[in-house]
This record gives sequence, structure tokens and C-alpha cells, in this order.
Amino acid sequence: MAPKAPVQLVPAQPVIRPSRAEAEEAVRVLLRWAGDDPSREGLMGTPERVARAYEEWFGGYGEDPLELLQRTFEETDGYDELVLLRDIRFESFCEHHMAPISGVAHVAYLPRERVVGISKLARVVELYARRLQIQEKMTAQVANTIQEGLNPRGVAVVIEASHACMTSRGVNKPGTRMVTSRMLGALQDDPSRRREFLSLIGRA
Repeated sequence: MAPKAPVQLVPAQPVIRPSRAEAEEAVRVLLRWAGDDPSREGLMGTPERVARAYEEWFGGYGEDPLELLQRTFEETDGYDELVLLRDIRFESFCEHHMAPISGVAHVAYLPRERVVGISKLARVVELYARRLQIQEKMTAQVANTIQEGLNPRGVAVVIEASHACMTSRGVNKPGTRMVTSRMLGALQDDPSRRREFLSLIGRA
């Protein structure tokens, strides 16, 4: 079998951010377009509040995901079995309609010589969730980042999420959930390892 090409992360393209005043004015335009009056009492502070909320919701653009995985530990007494963090809750927004995405991520890796603090796995998920997303891309980004940052023997990521862009509009199908997965290395190539992971997250 030909060797697989190494995973490469695609760097984000730099963007020119507008000023806070421009962002708040854009919110006022949307409020008028929706049919309301941004100068009425209940909406006067909305543009400022929306701008502050966007800083929090989309804070993932200002961080480097690989930096989260720089501090690792080699004192593992030879541990080389699966490391799995299940049910990582996240909130994101779809890049097509800017509607909420709510779900959980299951992240696992097979360490080679070193491990990382488990909170860092959750932080990688959170960082990518705090960007405009599609679920397929976010799943690949989390897996590729762990592969590049830790160089483990294998990585697996499964994301289960509900998308408001189809549960509250369009086809209007509440209760539906989308499941995506990305397997790398031994967790892609070794059926027993893959089954172990899926069994532990209740997907076998």
C-alpha cells in the first residue's frame, strides 16, 4: 500500500476587520431590513450587545489551534492505549445562514510517546466551534490539528450536532442530528481499533 500523504492544515487567509462602529452600524441596517426601528428603546443598545456577543461567539479566529497542543507529557509509564474524551459540548454557527449549531464532539488519539492535558482536546474543539463552520470541515480541522500537533499513531473525531438552519427554517425538521467522522492513522486502518473507539462512544 502506498504511504499516505501527511496531513496539512490550510492557514486561514488574513482579513481586514471593520471597526466596532462599522459593525454596530451593520446591525442597525439589519434591524431596519427586518422591519424594526433600531432607535426605539428596546433596540437602542442592541448593536453594541451584538458586537460584544460576536467577539465571544467568534473568538476562535484570534487563536492558533496548534499552540494549544505545545505542552505535552512524556511520563506515561509506557501508556499507549486509546485516550478518549467524550461528549464535549459545543455551540457554533453555520457559515451558510449564520444559524446556531449545537452538539457534542468525541475526540480520541493513540499516543506515540507523549500525551496532552485533556482540557486541551476540549479547547481545540471549542476554538474551531467559535468560527463560522460547516460540520464536515470542523470535524476534519479538529482531527488534522491533533494529528499535526501530537503526531500520534491514530486520531478519531466524531461530531453529532443539530443545525438550526434546517430545524427552524427551510425543511423545518426539528429533532434531526447530523453525524460526521474523521479517522486517521491506526484508527482508520486497524478495524479493531476503529471498533473500540466506536464502541466506547456508543456507536458500534
